[in-house]
Amino acid sequence: MASACNDTSDAVEFFEPQNLYLKPIAKLNVCVQLPLLKLAGKSISNWEVMEKVKTMIKPDSFISLKIIKSTLEFLRFEGEIENKSLIKNCIAKLDAKTIKLSGFPDVLKVRAAEAKVIFPTRHDWDSYFRDAKHMNEMRAGERPDTIFLKDVPCRWFANRREKDKERVDKPSEFILRKVFEQFGEIRCADIPMLDPYREEVYPGVIQTFSFGQHLTFSAYVQFKEYISFVKAMDTLRGMKMMHIGEDGKASSASVKVDFDRTRHLTDKAIARRRKEREKLMELERLREEKVRLEREDEKKKQELERIRQEEEDRERERKREEKLRKREKRMKEREEKRKIRKQEEKNREDERKMALKIAMEERKLLIAKRQLESIHLLTELLNRVKVVKVQEDLVRKEKEIEEIRRKQVEEERLKKLADEKRKLDTQKRKKEKLEKQEKELRDKILLRMKAIEEKKAETQREELRKKIRGKTKLKSAVILNR
Repeated sequence: MASACNDTSDAVEFFEPQNLYLKPIAKLNVCVQLPLLKLAGKSISNWEVMEKVKTMIKPDSFISLKIIKSTLEFLRFEGEIENKSLIKNCIAKLDAKTIKLSGFPDVLKVRAAEAKVIFPTRHDWDSYFRDAKHMNEMRAGERPDTIFLKDVPCRWFANRREKDKERVDKPSEFILRKVFEQFGEIRCADIPMLDPYREEVYPGVIQTFSFGQHLTFSAYVQFKEYISFVKAMDTLRGMKMMHIGEDGKASSASVKVDFDRTRHLTDKAIARRRKEREKLMELERLREEKVRLEREDEKKKQELERIRQEEEDRERERKREEKLRKREKRMKEREEKRKIRKQEEKNREDERKMALKIAMEERKLLIAKRQLESIHLLTELLNRVKVVKVQEDLVRKEKEIEEIRRKQVEEERLKKLADEKRKLDTQKRKKEKLEKQEKELRDKILLRMKAIEEKKAETQREELRKKIRGKTKLKSAVILNR
């Protein structure tokens, strides 16, 4: 099955018209040595060990990681990564490292190495065909010239120009030939799933259903020259196929490649399959003829059955119509009786309604008369209540007017008192202001007079100094006072 491929840096072109590429297989083996279990009932989780291994290579990751062998002493995993250049880095992260599991005091030792890709070598096919007694290297198909491909995605080898919708998702032998003609001239090619009679050619083979069996196919490609076969095998060795879709997304698939050991494309095998196919086609034609005759007989039987059924249906319809006529007649008679009873009941109901209507009218008249008397009495009472109410309203309004007048007088008095108080406050402030101004003026006059006196005394002293300058030496005024 094909899986998504995120790293295409190491891919090489295989067949550009079909967007096919080859990508090196990057697999490594990881062996985890398990500790001895000393407590009964305690076991090691393979899933936990696998998660630990995945964590150890981060930020790198495995495309797939599966257990290939499990014993009490060790677990062996086979993992695949995106790019072969990362194998050394991943091995360095895993080899000779240890894993610590929760609940186990002992650590688990890890060993890692690059996995050997299982692929036939030239020695394998040469020795096989040389030692096989039932092979003749002079005949095509009995020598190393045929490649067997398995698990190849169908859509990768489909013909994009195919207009038949049923064959759009099926592989094309023409495309298969075009892909492998780059290695040399092809003598014969075969895709078993394209032959509808192939399953019947080998009736002894039990066909089992497996998921995705119609998504992949197997194929045989036979070259005319041995060198072409060798080139193809060398090119596909250690590789998996990669396809880039129209949306630019890449996907890869591990295609099993081997040399044919079954003599599938020998002339005898091809002739045998052709004869078997012709026999099957003849048998199919006979079966179709038999089926056609059986269908015609079945149609005749169905026609006779239809005619008989129509006769029975007509008889049933006649009986049903007769029964319906009788039923309608009985229903009409019952309907007439029902109408007469309904009419009598209606007349009695009308009489009862008329009597009830007359009684209701009389009662309405009596009620109206009583209502009129009640209205007159209520009008008189309301008039009397209205007079009393008017008098009470007049008294209440007079009281309200008196209260309003009293409030107005009180407000005027309070307003007058407030005005007088405001005048007194104004006069007091004016008086205080005048006194303050008078005090300030007095202080200014005193200061000015003091300054004049000091200036005058200074002038007198200056005159005195001028008079006595140079005549006598004056003593200090302090000394004189002493």
